[in-house]
Amino acid sequence: MPSVSAYNRKKALEYANNWALRRNPNYLDFSKLGGDCTNFCSQCLFAGSGTMNYTPVYGWFYINSSNRSASWTGVNYLFNFLTSNKSKGPFAAQADVSAIELGDIIQLGRVSAPFHHSLVVTRIDGPPSIDTIFISTHTYDFHNRPLNTYEYDKIRFLHIKGVYK
Repeated sequence: MPSVSAYNRKKALEYANNWALRRNPNYLDFSKLGGDCTNFCSQCLFAGSGTMNYTPVYGWFYINSSNRSASWTGVNYLFNFLTSNKSKGPFAAQADVSAIELGDIIQLGRVSAPFHHSLVVTRIDGPPSIDTIFISTHTYDFHNRPLNTYEYDKIRFLHIKGVYK
């Protein structure tokens, strides 16, 4: 079993604040290729974890636009990686909104469709709730947008518990 280190929420938050309204040239912008939201969340997670998982098929990594894992850019693939990862990289648990912290991930969906949008938590004003959480995201770029301004049918909260090294 790999060793566990803390997720650096400060670094994840700094990255999100720096890149929420622009693009890091080291990563392809997927906005016109299905969306850039999960790519942006993965970049924030990498800033806070410093570790990728290069396992073929089920890992979480980005080398370039044609050599990356599905979990780097796919909403449900990221969820599956974070909640089942036992080897290398960040890991998470699906949690209640009250457990959410800065740098955690929120995913939104519709009744008639799978989860389709990933957001990173960049501000919390008071105890965590739908009304006090603010997010940053790509595709439709936002920085510190109130979570309660989104329309969705389903929501899930991913609390990053640590990083396997």
